[in-house]
Amino acid sequence: MPAHESPKQFPDPPPRTPQDVRAWLESAVAQVTGLAPDTVDPDRPLAELGLGSRQLVTLAADLSALTGRTLDPSLVFDHPTIGELAQAVLATTPEVSAAPQGPGGPVPHGSDDIAIISMACRLPGADDPDALWRLLDTGGEAVGDAPAGRWDTRDLYDPDPEATGKAYSLRGGYLSDIDRFDAAFFGISPREAAAMDPQQRLLLRTAWEAVERAGIVPATLNGSSTGVYVGLYDGGYLATAGLGQLDGHVGTGTAPSVASGRIAYTLGLRGPAVTVDTACSSSLVALHLAARALAGGECDLALAGGATLLLTPRGHVEFSRLRGLSPSGRCSPFSADADGVVWAEGCGVVLLKRLADARRDGDRVLAVVKGSAINQDGRSQGLSAPSGPAQERVVRAALDAAGLRPHDLDHIEAHGTGTPLGDPIEGRALAAVFGPDRPADRPLGIGSLKSNIGHTQAAAGIAGVIKTVLALQHGRVPASLHAATPTERIDWTQGGLRVLDTAQPWPRDTGRVRRVGVSAFGISGTNAHVVLEEAPAPAEEPGPAT
Repeated sequence: MPAHESPKQFPDPPPRTPQDVRAWLESAVAQVTGLAPDTVDPDRPLAELGLGSRQLVTLAADLSALTGRTLDPSLVFDHPTIGELAQAVLATTPEVSAAPQGPGGPVPHGSDDIAIISMACRLPGADDPDALWRLLDTGGEAVGDAPAGRWDTRDLYDPDPEATGKAYSLRGGYLSDIDRFDAAFFGISPREAAAMDPQQRLLLRTAWEAVERAGIVPATLNGSSTGVYVGLYDGGYLATAGLGQLDGHVGTGTAPSVASGRIAYTLGLRGPAVTVDTACSSSLVALHLAARALAGGECDLALAGGATLLLTPRGHVEFSRLRGLSPSGRCSPFSADADGVVWAEGCGVVLLKRLADARRDGDRVLAVVKGSAINQDGRSQGLSAPSGPAQERVVRAALDAAGLRPHDLDHIEAHGTGTPLGDPIEGRALAAVFGPDRPADRPLGIGSLKSNIGHTQAAAGIAGVIKTVLALQHGRVPASLHAATPTERIDWTQGGLRVLDTAQPWPRDTGRVRRVGVSAFGISGTNAHVVLEEAPAPAEEPGPAT
């Protein structure tokens, strides 16, 4: 039997119990993989038994025919083993996980709401938050060809997706002049600066700017209980350096762990300094940890953010092999035209403070972190496969931490990478949380900054936060690009969702507090969700009703 097929001889009558479905699944998997039926382990993920993504989608279609129901293809990704899948197939609402939160759930921030008092960024097409807003407000797109001299693009590019060591697209969201750094300004010698990962340099510069944009003289933080939480992963800088090139600076210059420590060292900070690597959720996890540290009294001020630079073409080559890279070079989240991810680089940092302290000190509050949560996929249909139930759980946990209900939110800045598999899984998880009892005249708007600048990986979550805070400040939600025709794999009529393909007004003083969620999901399986709220009105003015 060809590897993409599964049995078409369905029992009559159709299965009525999980045991019936389980028996059919064991037979189907045995025929597809060539395993003996008695060696098919029902407790191992189907991907580990040898079924690829296309075979899993075919299996989902066959299950629909088997049961006489229209089952969503994501079912086989959300329930990875034969045993779990059999239970889910006959469940009343298979796309909704009823798994309990269990111990170790979110700890509400309670009265310790966290204020965002400053932001700084360097993103494709935008060197600061003001420039980012201009890009977003005009529907701009900052995706283009790789900068000249970055790599040998003539040697790397090959339109054949099977070409070994090649990429069928090198388009992305790139920064210019990533090699430029004022080392003397930070008291760093030229030799040490040359050994520093450009991602470290970018984080240091952006963190400094975030402090200054808060109206704080950086030198005054020396000796303070200020924390640093940054998302970063190894970008491959000097990865091929020989032993003769190790001069005492390369070790600290290229270690991701030092990125947070260098910021603390330069500013003289004595709070926690933590570098987080959970892949594409890194910076949002960093924000979550920073907010918890502030609420718990571990620090009085905190810098949180992340950075990614495309120092090597590994991501383009690897995702070309996986067919996960957009051949059109366009990121189209939640769109019928979605054809893959577009890699990008960038950096974002926010400065956080307990809200009560910020108001006492007269700081300008840009927005409030009401609640956040992180979790793990656990066993899914492969290490890098997204899990809808886990995404649903992390959103619910963040709402619980914020003390809010689903209908209290107006919009979601989604992870939305533009992949035809991942976006529908995310959309259906959001529909499961926000769809029930959602007022028909107030659908949940969803969009993704990645449509404008590409996927900034470790910086993606914090970039989404910065976009969201700007939208709160300006009273408008920018359009998510390339989504004029939403994907048919999300039920937009019943799920309570609306993809924001046009900009929407979002004014203050409408009788309800404006709130929004921001998601980031890592290929590591670590998911994060943060709930933001508009800044409170000045004390002398009445605020909007809750």
